[in-house]
Amino acid sequence: MKTNHNKATTLAVRLPRCPTGIQGLDEITGGGLPRGRPTLVCGGAGCGKTLLAAEFLVRGAVQFGEPGVFMAFEETEAELKANVASLGFDLTGLVRRKKIAIDYVHVERSELQECGEYDLEGLFVRLNHAIDSIGAKRVVLDTLEALFASLPNEAILRAELRRLFRWLKDKGVTAVITAERGREQFTRTGLEEYVSDCVILLDHRVYDQIATRHLRVVKYRGALHGTNEFPFLIGAEGISVLPITSLGLNHKISSERIATGIARLDAMLGGRGFFRGSSILLTGTPGTGKTIVAANFAQAACRRGERALFFSFEESPNQIIRNLHSIGLRLEPLVKRDLLRFHSARPSLYGLEMHLATMFKEIARFRPHVVVVDPITSLMDAGTDSESKAMVTRLIDYLKGGQVTSLFTSLTQGGHALQQSEMAMSSLMDSWLLLQDFEGNGERNRVLYVLKARGMAHSNQIREFLISDRGIDLVDAYIGPSGVLTGAARVAQTAREKAEALAGQQEAARRQRELKRKRAALEQQISGLRSEHEASAEELRQIDEQVGTQTRLLSTERTELGRLRQADVLEAARPPGTSKSKNGNS
Repeated sequence: MKTNHNKATTLAVRLPRCPTGIQGLDEITGGGLPRGRPTLVCGGAGCGKTLLAAEFLVRGAVQFGEPGVFMAFEETEAELKANVASLGFDLTGLVRRKKIAIDYVHVERSELQECGEYDLEGLFVRLNHAIDSIGAKRVVLDTLEALFASLPNEAILRAELRRLFRWLKDKGVTAVITAERGREQFTRTGLEEYVSDCVILLDHRVYDQIATRHLRVVKYRGALHGTNEFPFLIGAEGISVLPITSLGLNHKISSERIATGIARLDAMLGGRGFFRGSSILLTGTPGTGKTIVAANFAQAACRRGERALFFSFEESPNQIIRNLHSIGLRLEPLVKRDLLRFHSARPSLYGLEMHLATMFKEIARFRPHVVVVDPITSLMDAGTDSESKAMVTRLIDYLKGGQVTSLFTSLTQGGHALQQSEMAMSSLMDSWLLLQDFEGNGERNRVLYVLKARGMAHSNQIREFLISDRGIDLVDAYIGPSGVLTGAARVAQTAREKAEALAGQQEAARRQRELKRKRAALEQQISGLRSEHEASAEELRQIDEQVGTQTRLLSTERTELGRLRQADVLEAARPPGTSKSKNGNS
């Protein structure tokens, strides 16, 4: 028996979005505000409600071809145009081209009183005319309290608010309505957030005498959105929201290696340097040479024909250039060729978000291959620990997304643990170098470690870090039974080892000479014995010759004697002991 199982398939229908064009806000909201629905933007004084609403209209008209109506209840048309001009928005030109319509509705709160039935029919007629006159797709009402501030009847407020929001929906426009924040509620009446489809809360707070603005999407009906609190900036080019969650770990990587400008350091990294697009952390106590290493890194990039951007938060560009003359490093030609650019600012000049936005702007404008931040820890005082780490994370991800190699110097305090770095930044970095002081024998010397280098073989040894008028040099530190020796102690130990080696060589040479002398004496003795042996052999040969000669002479004399005695030759030749028989037979 077969059973048919009907699988219910639910298709996720995405709510239509209306892009704002505001940097970062569309990422948080998943594409923009809900299209054809009202959005409430609430916050205290000075948090940027009006500017956000104005930019929403301007971006829509310029970038997306959607005209808009701005109905103001507190600022006149002239005041509004002048105020948003600081962001580079030309409202006058947009109004002239009928891209935006501005309608100022003067409402005097002292003249308002509740008398009979209260409704917004007149507002609807006026707003409808403005929308139809330019074919508007976007509407801004700034601010809502001006209409209801003097009406204590909550029932009327709720009814008219619902009626207003329903009218905007029926009209099919995407509306942004600003409202002032209440003490314990998002708005003063506490009603608008309930009838709005989307609620954005703006906040302007001061921490340690530094003001920062934050944005949070409190409500977004029918859609997922970022619920965290995100810092945002109001700059010369408008509002920019800096969402850390919008930066995913999906940036491209490169297998190319780039030199550091210090040959021995490259050797410690497998002879090829760091990966392009990686992030490098250089930590050390004051006076260990962090800025010098960073300057060499930037100079190496410029020598390859690449651009380098140097952010300094402690020294001016002229001071850095002058100080580097002491080690033979000349950066002026690179600056004149526009291969190297400096940007210096005091950390206390403004908050973290403004620093970050400024860095983003400089990076986008100069498009460098290498970025140096010296030191990143100077910015830490401009915000809380979590804000500082979030800022560093956003900066690193932004640079990696553009395949920009970054070097961050970090100032550590003396007496801290070896692996300690500010804000636990080391976990965000691909490579980590440590400069450290070694004190002893009445002097202070520097050493360098490679603590981490992701994806590459690297040395685990200590190198003494020398700074002279010829530049930077890394030399092998002496490691012996008493530990690591640097500076004069290393030189003295090296001298002792050379003296010991020389003494050993001299002793070996003396022994070699003695061996040669003994060998020569032995060879001479062997030569004498060989001569004596040869003389004895010669004497023996001569004796042998004499014996042979005597034997031949004796035989000859015996033969001659027999002949003289007329003896028979055969008889003479007969061997001794034989005799002849009587009958003549033998």
